[in-house]
Amino acid sequence: MKKLILQMQMSVDGFVGADEDRRWQLWEWGDDSAWDEELKQDFNAVFTTVDTILLSRKMAEEGYLTHWGNAAKKYPQDPFYAFARRIVEVEKVVASDKLEASRWERTRVVSGDLPREVHRLKQGQGGDIAVFGGAGFASALIAAGLVDEFQFFINPAVLGSGHRIFGEGDFGRLKLLGSKPYASGMVVSRYAPER
Repeated sequence: MKKLILQMQMSVDGFVGADEDRRWQLWEWGDDSAWDEELKQDFNAVFTTVDTILLSRKMAEEGYLTHWGNAAKKYPQDPFYAFARRIVEVEKVVASDKLEASRWERTRVVSGDLPREVHRLKQGQGGDIAVFGGAGFASALIAAGLVDEFQFFINPAVLGSGHRIFGEGDFGRLKLLGSKPYASGMVVSRYAPER
């Protein structure tokens, strides 16, 4: 069975997004990255185990697929952008009740019962499923008990307020799978829900 892996950049105080637009992440979409080489290598290693990407409609429409598809073309030999090439290659699934069809290559739209669709994806053969989306999408997956692994990219920033992904009544405990600090100040912590 495939694992559903939720990757999120997060502040030290547990926020995944700021209420106002301010730069706090060491790496946002674009060519400018404050990530160190070891972090870049480890990030790419995760993508070698992934064969499906689950996206929120908002993330897809904000340009995630277009941006990383263009990056893969712009940097075809750059080892850092191996993950971008992988994003182009793998199956993409956009969860949406508003979209009727996909306008992106190798991408399909699913609608309706999100837990049912995710369970269907998990039953397939092959690699794991990486999830990208905002706080609301992540929260819905968490509340439905669909996430098998959390990968938190903890930025050296304190926001004080903003958007969180865990709500009342979510997991009481998580099991630490591993944690690693990087020279850039990022700490990547991996957890599984204790079921």
